[in-house]
Amino acid sequence: METLPLFLKLDGVPVLLVGGGEIGTRKARLLAAAGALITVVAPAISDELAALLSLPQGVQPDDRAHHRWMRGPYTGPEQLQGARLVVVATPDRALNAEISAAARAAGILVNVVDSPELCSFIFPAIVDRSPLVIAIGSNGGSPVLARQVRRRIEAMVPAAYGRLAQFARSLRSTVARALPDVEHRRRFWEQVIDGPIAGKVLAGREGEARASLEQLLALQQRNPKSLNQGEVYLIGAGPGDPDLMTFKALRLLQAADVVLYDRLVNPAIIDLARRDAERIYVGKQRSQHSVPQPDINQQLLDLARQGRRVARLKGGDPFIFGRGGEEIELLARHHIPFQVVPGITAASGAACYAGIPLTHRNHAQSVRFVAGHLKDNRLQHRWDEFQAPSETLVFYMGLAGLEEICSQLVAHGRDPDTPVAVIERATLPEQRVLTGSLASIAGIVAESRPSAHTLIIVGDVVRLQGDLDWFGAADQGSGSAPDQ
Repeated sequence: METLPLFLKLDGVPVLLVGGGEIGTRKARLLAAAGALITVVAPAISDELAALLSLPQGVQPDDRAHHRWMRGPYTGPEQLQGARLVVVATPDRALNAEISAAARAAGILVNVVDSPELCSFIFPAIVDRSPLVIAIGSNGGSPVLARQVRRRIEAMVPAAYGRLAQFARSLRSTVARALPDVEHRRRFWEQVIDGPIAGKVLAGREGEARASLEQLLALQQRNPKSLNQGEVYLIGAGPGDPDLMTFKALRLLQAADVVLYDRLVNPAIIDLARRDAERIYVGKQRSQHSVPQPDINQQLLDLARQGRRVARLKGGDPFIFGRGGEEIELLARHHIPFQVVPGITAASGAACYAGIPLTHRNHAQSVRFVAGHLKDNRLQHRWDEFQAPSETLVFYMGLAGLEEICSQLVAHGRDPDTPVAVIERATLPEQRVLTGSLASIAGIVAESRPSAHTLIIVGDVVRLQGDLDWFGAADQGSGSAPDQ
């Protein structure tokens, strides 16, 4: 994060605006809406700006209770005196840089339109549902993108949400007195905002909504534990790209009081959790368990018993080689409420982003997901079941056992020329795809040394990768990749 988004109270605050054209008028419109006292420095101003500032006669030089227009060009740093903010909207780049330097030297926040390098603050794109206000910024890098995001949010947030925000604000102090515990109060408001009370407000039935809220509040005062029911959310975080999470996964993650995660979860997904949520790392990797699985299971139980909402983030899908069933068995025995949110499993995500269809009418009529991790330095599989050339095999956690996987498949009848893909960090910008054959892929991987975040795909469908790769070019093994 390059800048810290803040909301400034500008009611009665003096602001200097240099420039009176179309762009300056747009900025003045925002400043005036926030209650700022605007002084304009410009040889001329637009009719709209004059009307906005109530300056039909032009100049009010001495009355600081009103907006002012200092007719004429910018003359020097003395015109900055008394200003708390400076906004520069002139076409003269040299003048803009001069004013920016003077403002910074005086310790005044300054914005220069279309010149982020000269700014100490930036105007965001705004969705105004007052008192609910949403600001979107790109650190000046792409205002067009920020505006596009704003339009999407505007379509998602009805205008009536402003009425809901005003309703909540009018009752905030009442609820705070009745429910002094912060966590209890947060859950109360979540129930209000997510439930029928908010629906009544949005429908314009605020009297009914207020009566319902007062009734609910009285109930909470009589029985504070009624909202203190712990719950566990077993959430599939998908293969890596945060955009591949489901809406439900995101909603429950942001509702959680505490988040348990492991090394397979993209840090960008963890950052989507509520800012004040506790984060607990329980990462595991081969032969090195940070927290043993039984301890994780017990931790979920203990946290839920404390009345906390617990998000257990799992890479991929929690029920596909994610040990999700083990984790909720203990919860079920102790009657702890839980929800399971499926995620895009690594096989699906990796194959799609690598351009490898797991099934294809001309290449594969079935697909099999196989655990690839070693147990006692061996893979415990019935290899004779993996020989159908029309079946795609996907090995999870198979990097350490790759050489044995290939040798066993060949020993039990698979053609040594069967194509193989090893996909590293699937769906992320640093994704890498190594292709070869059962005979060659182990050597290719040994040279390329991918990380443990890999998936192995075996089958004729890998031949399609070169033509269907849409996300990034593959690294081909020298002379040993399958024919395209």
